[in-house]
Amino acid sequence: MGDGKAVPVRIDAGTAIILREAYHKIEASFRGNHYGLYDYARAVAGKFAQVDTFYVGFLQGTSRVRYPYGYEDGKYDDPATHNFGPNRPTAWLLRNRQTYRFAYDNGAVLQGGVPCGDVTRRSADAVIVPMFRTGKDDSEQLFGMMSMQTYQDGVYDDNAVRAFEWLTGMVARVLSREAEDREALRLLPAGEDTPNLLTSDHVMEYLSNRIAVVRGIADEAMAEPQAEKEPIRGHLARLVRTAEQTQSELIEMMLDADEGPERRFGSLTPAQQGVAVLLVQGLDNDALAAELGISLNTVKSHLGTILKKYEMDNRGQVADDVRKYLAR
Repeated sequence: MGDGKAVPVRIDAGTAIILREAYHKIEASFRGNHYGLYDYARAVAGKFAQVDTFYVGFLQGTSRVRYPYGYEDGKYDDPATHNFGPNRPTAWLLRNRQTYRFAYDNGAVLQGGVPCGDVTRRSADAVIVPMFRTGKDDSEQLFGMMSMQTYQDGVYDDNAVRAFEWLTGMVARVLSREAEDREALRLLPAGEDTPNLLTSDHVMEYLSNRIAVVRGIADEAMAEPQAEKEPIRGHLARLVRTAEQTQSELIEMMLDADEGPERRFGSLTPAQQGVAVLLVQGLDNDALAAELGISLNTVKSHLGTILKKYEMDNRGQVADDVRKYLAR
């Protein structure tokens, strides 16, 4: 049994200085700026270890990971969304709830995942650290991950891994505090009537604002004399970075999309899911029984349970919700 005291991170003095500086910079500069936060975290990791590939990913639903930020050999990598399987890194993190290191299995789990960065090369060392936050039931919930990888063998010693774990924890705390603040805002009057769901209006407003920024940078570039090449390059660099930031933030915005249809469908048994899917086709009870090869009473029993789990009044509402899930 432990005494509840925090155990100091065992890293060398030089690395500790790097992380202390990172702490103050992150606290002061990156609240609400997630792209900047991930970009800075990648730069900090590069100060104490070789980083050829870097990414940040977040769990959504039961089988997906969204990657709002990726970096490969000096270049920004496009955001992506992937479904993960039972033998891939995400599933390994969910099972083991600890840092994955290449040395554990000579990269077997890593190589079983979706390739990132330069898919023509294989990482020779890697660290993937899970992100946790406290759930409503006070349990520690895994909600994301941060990874650094390199094409050189045996680069990530204990010092580098511990430092990266600390850095990942810092990023996770910043994101968790923002989520807690949003929840606190919802407790204000009328908060319960304004659920935090992503809508097309939110997306359009965001895109309109970001495009306005890009347009402004382009206007500045067009106003520069043709002979002055360096200012033009500076404007183009800003355009590239703004585009990268927009891509990153768009993929992360999707984490706030309504997960209700997937959560409700996932609460059904396989047999109930079979009934729910056929409701989308508008089949009546007799047709459902014939299609599934079950009795009419069994169909009615399944429908009653489905309506109860969905907390809906009729099969049409369930069909609309299942249609949303199937179209995700």
